[in-house]
Amino acid sequence: MQTEIDQFTDNESVPKTYWRYAIPSIFAMLVNGLYQVIDGIFVGHFLGSAGLAAINMAIPILAAITGFGIMVGMGGGSLMSQYRGEQSSAKEQGALAGSIWLIVLFSLLAMLILMLFSEYLIALQGATGQVFLYAQDYLHVFSYGVLMTIGAAALPMLIRNDNSPTFSTLLIVIGALLNIVLDYLMIAVWQMGLQGVAIATVISQSVVVIIALIYFFSHYSQNKIKLSKASVDSMTKTVHLGASSLFMFFYFGFVIALHNKLFVSYGGTVHVAAFAIVGYVATLYYLIAEGAASGLQPPVSYYFGAKQYHKISATLKLSCQVIVFSGITTVVLLNLFPNVLINLFSQGELQLSAVATTGIRLHLSTLFLDGFLFLVTIYYMAVGQANKALWVSAGNMLAQLPLLYFLPICLGVDGVWLAVPLSNILLTLVVAPILWKDLKLLTNNQHVSLPAEQVSVSA
Repeated sequence: MQTEIDQFTDNESVPKTYWRYAIPSIFAMLVNGLYQVIDGIFVGHFLGSAGLAAINMAIPILAAITGFGIMVGMGGGSLMSQYRGEQSSAKEQGALAGSIWLIVLFSLLAMLILMLFSEYLIALQGATGQVFLYAQDYLHVFSYGVLMTIGAAALPMLIRNDNSPTFSTLLIVIGALLNIVLDYLMIAVWQMGLQGVAIATVISQSVVVIIALIYFFSHYSQNKIKLSKASVDSMTKTVHLGASSLFMFFYFGFVIALHNKLFVSYGGTVHVAAFAIVGYVATLYYLIAEGAASGLQPPVSYYFGAKQYHKISATLKLSCQVIVFSGITTVVLLNLFPNVLINLFSQGELQLSAVATTGIRLHLSTLFLDGFLFLVTIYYMAVGQANKALWVSAGNMLAQLPLLYFLPICLGVDGVWLAVPLSNILLTLVVAPILWKDLKLLTNNQHVSLPAEQVSVSA
């Protein structure tokens, strides 16, 4: 018997279903990213280049830790939606319980890593002096709040896959707005430096985790947390499905750390600070792309479980149009008006602004391909092809490493800026034909044809 949780099966068009998930997801990502950007604005204006460089030294480590939460959220969420499509409520509840256990286990592991190796990992990137001390203060706070960091990354995704995308968005918005207020108090009023920024973030993440847990024990949740329902099988499948997300965040952290090291070697602290600004600027697009891609996951996972392959193809095409078009628009605007955003993060340091402008024009030249490759990873994860999702994530790193080695030798600091865009081009030339072939196979597996207006992905 069909229930209200199956509302995106037959009675709702593909575009309507996609946007019902994508709009809250994009909005949540933008608000969530807004507080990260505002972190950078506060740090840039109150701590200058040293503060921006320090936070960029800490980001690779925190990205890896956040990756554990994203892995559980994406893997467990995909599993929950697939089981809902199969009408297996017991398995769906087991996937949720297994995800909660994994949050706790990975938090213990990440806490141990932070306490033992954080200083070494900062120094490995070339941080010295004030930059090192700032980054050390920042990570010291997170070593005690790592459970909140991982939980705040995973739980909203699990709520979204509990068929509550709007509440998931609201939860992220609450955490982001609280973080912005606390940032102002910690940095501008109480002048607590980067340690204050970290405290503000951990407090905000704690609020998100507490509200999320209340939700799963309330009557609003379609799946209650029952830890005894977890199984090794569900936990293994969650890790397997989400592994590409973890690898993607590991890749993200590793590449940033490597860039930091190379910028210190071929440039200096000002280049690391400029790289931080470029990262904040790029975040504005990444959030849209990640939101659009994440909005694809719940319906596509459901369609896959329900064997509605024609809807999977239509949803993917629509999401791809959104991500690529918004990416190209972003690149054009950034090249025309780079200083509009750069000045938000600077105390008026002319050298920093000049280096950041060069970084935007070189490093972000193929930004839209970043979004496309992220979409492909999420798509393969949503349809249960975890190995392909992992391959795309790993391929990006493998393409960048030789470029990061040879380009700086030939082009100096400009070579560091160009490594990512060139690797995006190379990987897209490999991935796009594979995706196209898979879509054709998917189309050939259609069992039900829909009226044209229900699968249309045109504007």
